[in-house]
Order: sequence, then C-alpha cells, then structure tokens
Amino acid sequence: MKKFFTIVFFFLSLSMFANVLPADIYKNLPFEMNPLKEIKFRDYQVNVLEYGAVPDGETNVAPMINKAIDEVHQSGGGKVIIPQGLWLSGPIVLKSNVCLHLERGALLVFSTDKSLYPLRFTSFEGLNTRRCQSPISAEGATNIGITGQGIIDGKGDVWRPLKKNKLTNKQWKKLIKSGGVVSEDGKIWYPSSAYAEASKRVVDQNIPNFTDEKEWEKFRDFLRPVMLSFIKCDGVLLQGPTFQNSPAWCIHPLMCTNFQMIDCVVRNPWYGSNGDGLDLESCKGAVVYRCSFDVGDDAICIKSGKDEDGRRRAMPCEQAIIRECTVYHGHGGFVVGSEMSGGVKDMLVKDCTFIGTDVGLRFKSKKGRGGVVERITIDGIRMMDIEGEPILFNLYYQGKSALAATAGGNATDNLLSEENQFLPEFKDISISNVFCRGGRKGIYINGLPEKPIHHISLKNIKIFSSFPAEYHYVENLTTENVEVIVEK
Repeated sequence: MKKFFTIVFFFLSLSMFANVLPADIYKNLPFEMNPLKEIKFRDYQVNVLEYGAVPDGETNVAPMINKAIDEVHQSGGGKVIIPQGLWLSGPIVLKSNVCLHLERGALLVFSTDKSLYPLRFTSFEGLNTRRCQSPISAEGATNIGITGQGIIDGKGDVWRPLKKNKLTNKQWKKLIKSGGVVSEDGKIWYPSSAYAEASKRVVDQNIPNFTDEKEWEKFRDFLRPVMLSFIKCDGVLLQGPTFQNSPAWCIHPLMCTNFQMIDCVVRNPWYGSNGDGLDLESCKGAVVYRCSFDVGDDAICIKSGKDEDGRRRAMPCEQAIIRECTVYHGHGGFVVGSEMSGGVKDMLVKDCTFIGTDVGLRFKSKKGRGGVVERITIDGIRMMDIEGEPILFNLYYQGKSALAATAGGNATDNLLSEENQFLPEFKDISISNVFCRGGRKGIYINGLPEKPIHHISLKNIKIFSSFPAEYHYVENLTTENVEVIVEK
C-alpha cells in the first residue's frame, strides 16, 4: 500500500508541472492566433549541489548555478535543479534549452552587494537606457524556463526609495537607522546619497540624463534592475514559483515570442516604487494563466515602448491571452500603457478577479505617444473594493498614480501643441460581463478632443460605486445592460 501511494504521488507531482493549458484556451478567440508551441525540456538534469553550491544563505552560488546552466546548455539542454534550502546568489543568466527548477522549500535570494550587478544596455519605462544587470536574465535564447514550487526573492528593499507617508513612525525610524539618506524635505528615504543625487537628474520618470561613463558608474545605485529580464527570446516558460520583492519591475519579457506564465505567484510590497508584476512589452504570442499578483504598481501591464524610441522599434504587443488570474493590491489589475507607442492589439482578458486594486481595467496614454490600441476583448471580470475606477480610460496620463491622475475630474490639456502629430488612438475595445462592488467613479472615459476614443462596447456590466459614470471625447460607444449604481 505504501508503494502504491508513493507511485501515485510521483505521477501527481509530474502532472503539477506538466505544461498543460486548458483544452479550450485557443477556441473561439476574437482574433487570429495559432496555438503556442509547447515548451518542453530534454529528460536530463543536474543538481547544483554537484557543482559545489552550498545552501547556507552566505555563499554566493551564482558561479555554480551559471556553470551548471552552461554545461546543460552545451550538452543539449535539460533542467538545473535547485533543491530545498536557502541560497544566496548573484546574477543568473539562462541559456537555450535550459530550465531552472526550484524544488519545494528552495528559497533563492539575490545578493544585496550591488557591485555584482554591472551596467547593461536595455530598455526601461519604454526608453532605451542603461540599468544594472537583472538578477535573472536571458537574451536571444530559445526554449528556456523557470519552474517548480520554490521562491525567488530580489531583495528589492535595498534598491528602492521609500516615501515616509507609506510607513508608520516606528517603521520610518527603523528604516532611517538602517542607513541611506533622507530628502531635504524629510519625506523620502533613499538607499544612498548617490541615489538621492541621481534622482535630481531624471528627465523622464526613471530615465536620467547622465552624460559620460563616469556618471553612469557613479550613479549606478539609482539604476534599479527588473528582476527577470527576457529580451528577444523565443519560448519562455514560467510555471509554479513565487517571484517577489523585485528591485523595480518583477517580470519583463521584451520583444519575445511564445511567452507562457502558468500557476505563478508575484508579490511585491504595496509601497514598492515601480513594483509592477508583469510587463509584457512588444511581445507576440503570450498566455498568462491562473496566476496571482499582489504588487506595488500595475499588476498585468501591456506595453510597446515610449514615444520616439517605441515608434522607432515599431513592434506592437499582440496576440495575448490572460485568463483566470487574480490581482490583489496594485495600481491596476489589467493595464494597457502608458508606454504603447508601438501599438497593442489582439488581446483577450477572461475570467479574472481584482480585489482591492487602485483601478480595475486601466487604459492610459497621452499626447506625444502615438500608437494604436485596438481589438481588445475583456470578458468575465469580478471586482471588489476598488479604490479608484473599476473601468478607466485616461489619455491625459502624466506619470501620476491612477488615483491622483483622475481625482480632479476631466483633465486640462496643458501639453505642447507640436505633440498633436503623435496622438494615441484607442479603438475596437469590448468589455462585457463585469461585476464590481465598490469603486469611485463607476466608469471613467477621458479621451482626447483631437482623437476621441472610439468604437467601445460595454455589455452586461453592473457596478456599485460612489459616483456615476463619466465620459469625455468618446465616439461610437455602445452600451447594453449597463448599470452604475451610486451608493453615496
């Protein structure tokens, strides 16, 4: 009998990590999309213990893990196993046909020694720039994965600035004692004086105007990396692990094809600056299935580059299915923009739940972006305790939080007239079968007078909110069975 249960458990454990999506996930899509190729790995594995890695939480095991990855890659592919234990690591680079597998009880924590993360050319906030090397990265790789039931922690608390109004007095005092510096007005804690000085040199949100190599190195402390960076990869599988506490964005696939994220947990502190969950940027072919997010910024965010850099890249984010996901805290549950200059099209968001997010469905951009967002279908969304708008289109986004951006009602056009040549366009968006109990304005659509949002369909929607729906500059809006019930 004992042998029988052992065999059953073995096969159950295999099924937990089989890359299996629902049989109907590609059926009756509102756009054309070929089923994504299943991402599989050769039946060959090595354990990092074999390479001298020690789970003592003090030894940097990155050299051992990277050596294991190199040898598995050179042998034709397979899995690199990280067993149960506390593992301290520097940057890890994945290579083609290699899967990093974290067993249950494995805690992979990245080092707070910032000298381990050299500067790299990349894209962040939609612009070409430099950032420190990501804790986990891959570029130009094919068929890679991170699987298992372990936890990956980016130690983002040593990288991020923090606002005083987001902490209790006791927490603030403890933070100050830990080191770093406080801003002149006493409202912001910075990890270092270099970070504080660099924050004054920003020209576009988090993009600085450093002029030479010495300045880039001097202020590298400011250049927080995303935790997982995948650039121009074909076939990326994330299945099972918890990804948490990232220095900036948590998961950033950029210009990738065939991205699959299944049964993952993404956690960042609610107060974490730029603590996005997933930023899918200029990718083609993606499935995000049965994942949960509890983060400090936008949870599931679709992007395609910002302004001139995004228009020059000219790669839309397209053909994505987001299904049966849950979002707890976050600035937005499902978000498009504001970096969408390369366009966004052919998206299905289905059967998702948002609990306590600032905004539920969030579309944002502004003059000067350009780009077209089209053919977005959203169906079957449940929401509760939304602090801002359950459904929000805001084309006057100025880099503010979702709450600050709409608190004043209809925005005033205070942008330069020459930006009118690059007007974003939002069209052909269908939102249906939405129920929400608790929100500010039930529905808020704030388009541009020069290029109104158009061809929007709202169907079978019931929202209990503090204020009624409000619409500005939207054309060809169709509604069917839409109720916004004002409770105050």
